[in-house]
Amino acid sequence: MSVEQEINELRNELRAHNYNYYVLDNPTISDYDFDIKLKALQALEDKHPEFYDENSPTQRVGGEVTKNFETIVHEHRMYSLDNSYSKEDLQDWETRIKKLVDGDIQYTCELKYDGASMSLTYENGRLLRAVTRGDGFQGDNVTANVKTIKSVPLQLKGDYPPKFEIRGEIVLPFDGFNKMNEERIANGEEPYRNPRNTASGSLKLQDSAEVAKRPLECLLYNIKGQNIGINTQFESLEKARAWGFKVPDASKLVNSIEEVLDFVTYWDVERHNLPYETDGVVIKVNNLQQQEELGFTSKAPRWAMAYKFKAEQVSTRLNSITYQVGRTGAITPVANLEPVELAGTTVKRASLHNADQIEKLDVRVEDEVYVEKGGEIIPKILGVDLSKRPKNSQKTIYITHCPECGTELIRKEGEAQHYCPNYNGCNPQIIGRIQHYISRKAMDIEGLGGETVALLVNEGLISNYSDLYELTKEQVIPLERMAEKSAENLVDGIAKSVSIPFERVLYALGIRYVGETVAKKLAKHYKSIAAIIDASEEELVAVDEIGIKIAESVVDFFNSEENKLIVDRLKQFGVQLEMSEEQLEGQTTILEGQSIVVTGVFESISRNDLKKLIEDNGGKVSSSISSKTSFIVAGENMGPSKKVKADKLGVVILNEYEFLQKIK
Repeated sequence: MSVEQEINELRNELRAHNYNYYVLDNPTISDYDFDIKLKALQALEDKHPEFYDENSPTQRVGGEVTKNFETIVHEHRMYSLDNSYSKEDLQDWETRIKKLVDGDIQYTCELKYDGASMSLTYENGRLLRAVTRGDGFQGDNVTANVKTIKSVPLQLKGDYPPKFEIRGEIVLPFDGFNKMNEERIANGEEPYRNPRNTASGSLKLQDSAEVAKRPLECLLYNIKGQNIGINTQFESLEKARAWGFKVPDASKLVNSIEEVLDFVTYWDVERHNLPYETDGVVIKVNNLQQQEELGFTSKAPRWAMAYKFKAEQVSTRLNSITYQVGRTGAITPVANLEPVELAGTTVKRASLHNADQIEKLDVRVEDEVYVEKGGEIIPKILGVDLSKRPKNSQKTIYITHCPECGTELIRKEGEAQHYCPNYNGCNPQIIGRIQHYISRKAMDIEGLGGETVALLVNEGLISNYSDLYELTKEQVIPLERMAEKSAENLVDGIAKSVSIPFERVLYALGIRYVGETVAKKLAKHYKSIAAIIDASEEELVAVDEIGIKIAESVVDFFNSEENKLIVDRLKQFGVQLEMSEEQLEGQTTILEGQSIVVTGVFESISRNDLKKLIEDNGGKVSSSISSKTSFIVAGENMGPSKKVKADKLGVVILNEYEFLQKIK
């Protein structure tokens, strides 16, 4: 046997033992024998570096040091999930999706593990990269750290596709977490607070050898890719197991919401016997074609829902109420609490939302209040223990003036929140707007963080986001914790932001109610900031999905002379305030004013490309057939009820080739 054959045989044998131990939890060899074989492989690899393999079992010990984690754009966006808390929520969800897809619907129920979301990419069966969820659009490349996790296969087995992504959670089992804390306490160190945060923090350690010491596990649940030969979610879980991934076996295929609730009821009790943290159940439409038909909202898939287990509640003392000013001038009252342990973290503050909520709860300083983590994430006050209320208790009087600038607050009719109208003179609003402008989904300015923005405003160096483009390295260096290289990176990051496309610039301006989706709609419709400035409320409302509140807000924003001056300055600095020629290329108005439904499976074009073609040619993609539907683009397997409805309403049905001919 040649040296290369010996090395490959040892690698394959160790991979099999690793899979048996860490994935199947069924070791077929002692730890001692495994270590002997691993040392033998290491010795051969050291002696014959020409046979080096970055995915060898010997590479799991780590040792690679990462100073800065590279940002990677996700090929397939990592969406968040909509949450439900009751049977009624799930029934409402089912009613919505049954209007959009034909045929019987099956559901895959899976436990929702509480860890750090991760996307792994495999090419030709080998781990190519591991990227954190980040903001869903892009995350950090933590491949070196993830390779140290024994349940992550470095080399797959079986009939895997050439390239795909698989999503999951990096978790820290309770046993491992407790052992880590025992060691920390024995060493006189502060114990970690909870497994989830510890798992997430582990992935950002610079030395992968340190990550290798932590008993992390990776639980996988979602495959993404083109032509991967899988038809259902349940089949994808079985395939992933066969390829060597650790896929929890608690998942179940069911036929009704009643069966979903049986699953929820069972695991709400049994989850306490699991080795990992869980906070709910994820329910997915099982058929992948139906998933594709249902598509996504701007934030979440329509075909999935997270059912959250009842949140943990505690009671604690309300010490004071303070008021925060947001970037739009909105005032948020905050309850400052006696610190209390809740769902694995120490809670010190909770939102009181607005004056109406304070009035409804009749919450007062020194009250004993009931606190819950809504969805086990954001703390909220549920009520007051009136039996413990002090006799001299004073009713809470909501503030009348801004806590930051002293301006009298306003509250518009029909709105819950109070606002500070001092748009250009209230520091938190100024800082908040600039922080929004530089954020990842907006201008994504590298080298500039929220704290630095606050410093720049407080030092008088900037008073709005157009001032950023006049900053020099010399002005920035004297700031606290700012070295020459940091100042250079900050100024360079600002300069690079002028290439950010118009739709993101429009979102970055921070116009009230203009989020990412609305900004895209307005940018696509008007093509330039000049056209939006000239648009009336009536013209804006005529744009698809733009309501009166958004229209009024846009007009108000550009009625401000100061805002128009800031926009003019941005234009002078080269910021993209209109669609580029490249973006406009291929765009027409052939389908303007037409509402089009896309359904079925297509041969020559993907569903997403088809939808993009409709939008690029001025049309609107609709999810359901109605009297307003202009025509349907139908592929194979169009649902029979859709066909019946189309015929009844007299809606024209085109196949993909007829549609492509139409827009040519």
